[in-house]
Amino acid sequence: MKRRQFIKLSSTASAIGLMPFQVNASLKLMNSFFNCDVSNRKLVLIELSGGNDGLNTVIPISAFTDYQTLRPNIHIPSALYLPLNQIDASLAGTNQDIALHPALTGLKDLYAADQLRIIQSVGYPSQNKSHFASQDIYATGNDGSNWNNGSDSGWIGRFMEQAYADLIPANYPLGIQIGSQNTNLGFHGIVEHGLALNINGQDSENFYSVLSGLGGNPPVNIPNSHYGTELQNIINVDALSNQYSEIISNSFSAGSNSAATTYPDTDLADQLKTVARLMRGGIQSKIFMVKLGGFDTHNNQNQASGDVQGKHYELMSELSGAIEAFMSDLNSDSLAEDVLGITFSEFGRKAQENGSLGTDHGEVAPVFAFGKPVKSGVSGVNVDLSEAVSSNNFQIQSVQHDYRQTFATIMQDFLGSNDAIVDAAFVGNMNSESFTDFKISELIKSEFLVPESCYEGSLNIPSETLAEWSVYPNPFKTDFFVKSENQHLGTSYELRNQLGQRVLNGDLEFINGNAMVQTKNLQNGLYILTLKNSIESSVHKLIKY
Repeated sequence: MKRRQFIKLSSTASAIGLMPFQVNASLKLMNSFFNCDVSNRKLVLIELSGGNDGLNTVIPISAFTDYQTLRPNIHIPSALYLPLNQIDASLAGTNQDIALHPALTGLKDLYAADQLRIIQSVGYPSQNKSHFASQDIYATGNDGSNWNNGSDSGWIGRFMEQAYADLIPANYPLGIQIGSQNTNLGFHGIVEHGLALNINGQDSENFYSVLSGLGGNPPVNIPNSHYGTELQNIINVDALSNQYSEIISNSFSAGSNSAATTYPDTDLADQLKTVARLMRGGIQSKIFMVKLGGFDTHNNQNQASGDVQGKHYELMSELSGAIEAFMSDLNSDSLAEDVLGITFSEFGRKAQENGSLGTDHGEVAPVFAFGKPVKSGVSGVNVDLSEAVSSNNFQIQSVQHDYRQTFATIMQDFLGSNDAIVDAAFVGNMNSESFTDFKISELIKSEFLVPESCYEGSLNIPSETLAEWSVYPNPFKTDFFVKSENQHLGTSYELRNQLGQRVLNGDLEFINGNAMVQTKNLQNGLYILTLKNSIESSVHKLIKY
C-alpha cells in the first residue's frame, strides 16, 4: 500500500497509536448468543478535545427560557434547533425534551434510525477544570479525588490486558489511535504501554517501510544504567513498530469503503474513513480512538450575537458529517452489527456565556453513543439550570452519569466482560459498590445485549500485584532486569511459558539494586514471571521478541 494513499484517506493520521499487547489465547468473547461469541465486536471512541459546550449541543427545550436568559447572545434559537420530539413523541412535554444543534442533522437522522442515544450530564465527582488534568483523569479511569489513582496506566489498557489477553493473534494491535501525535494515556496498561508512531515526513512510498526499521540495527550491548534503560525502550518501540506495521498496511490494502458513501473532506471524516477501511480489511483490533480538537471555545463560539454560525457550528458540522458517513459506510453491510461508537470530552462549559461570544470551562456535558447495536433514546434529564448561579460561577455540577458508567456499560453489555474485569479497569468507585450496579439501562438494543450467562473472565493466571519489584525492559530481546528496593531480603524467580511450563528459575543476584536474567535460548512469546522473597510475591507478564 502506498503511504500517499493512506494519507489521502487520513490526512490527520500523522500519528497512529498501536497497542503492543502480545498475549496468548484465553478469553473468547462471542458473535452469536447461541455460543456466546461476540469476538468481532469493536468500540470506536471519538475524543472531542477542549471541552465541548453541552448546552448548545443538546438544547434543553423544557428549560429553554432559563437557557436563553443565561445565553442572550449565543443561545440556539428555537427556529433553528432540531427538536427530537418530532421523532420521539415520548419526549414532548417532559424534562427529557431536547433539541440538537442545527448542524447535527446527521445525528438527528441516526436518532430517527434507532442508532443514537444521548446520555445527559456526563462527568466525574471531583471535577478538575484543567484540560490536561481532566484529560488524564478520563484516560486513567480516575474519580478525580487523588492524583495517585491510576496515574501510570489507563482504563483502556487495564481493560484490554485482562479482557482480551488471549483473543488477538500476536501480530495484531489490540487498539489503534489516529489523529494525535501522542498515544492517549488511556491505552497504557499496567504491564504493556502504548506506542505512538508519527508517519508524517517519513517514506512517501510505502506505509510499511515508514514503520520498518526506523532506527537501523540496534546496538548489541546495552549498558546497565538509566541511559541503557531508555535506549532499550527505543529499541523495543522500533521492534514493535515493525511487527504491527505490516498488518495495518495489509488490512488497509485489503479493505475498502462503501462506494455508496461519500465522506466529507474533513479531518475527522478522514480518520473514521480509515477506521472503516481497516475494519473491512479484516484487522482484529478491538478499540479505535479518533480525535476532533478545537472545543476550547472561550471566544467566537458564535460569530455574532444571534448568529449560530462560528467555531462551534463548524465543529458540530464536522462531527455530525463524519459520524453520518461512517455509519452509512458500516451499514452498507453486516459490519455495522459489530461496531459501537461513543463521543467524550474532558469537561463541559459554563451555563452562562462570557463577554466574548463564548463559554468558559465547566463540568458536565452530554455524550453521544451511536451504532446499529445502540437503542435510540435519552438517558437522564435536562440539566437543572437553577444550579447555575453567581455563587458557583454559573456551573452545572450535578453529575447524572459518571463517565465510567458509560464505558462500563459498553464493556459488559456490548463486549461481554464480567464484573471483575470492569471494576479492575477503573480507579475509585461510586457508593463503594460495583460499577456494574450503575450501568446505563437501555443503551444496547435487546438483540445485541450480551446475556449474563455469557460474561467472560480474565486470563487464567495470578493477578498482577503491586509489589516492591519492577521489571524492565518489557518487551525484551535477550535479557531483562529486576529492580528491587529490598534486595537484602533475597528474591527467587520462576519463569513460565504460555503453556504454564517452567522454563527458568533460580535466585536473583542484585548489584546496585538491579539483577539480570538471561534468556538467550528462549523462543519469542509471552512469559509469566513470578518473584518471591520472605515477605511477598509478585506476578508479571513479559514479552520476548
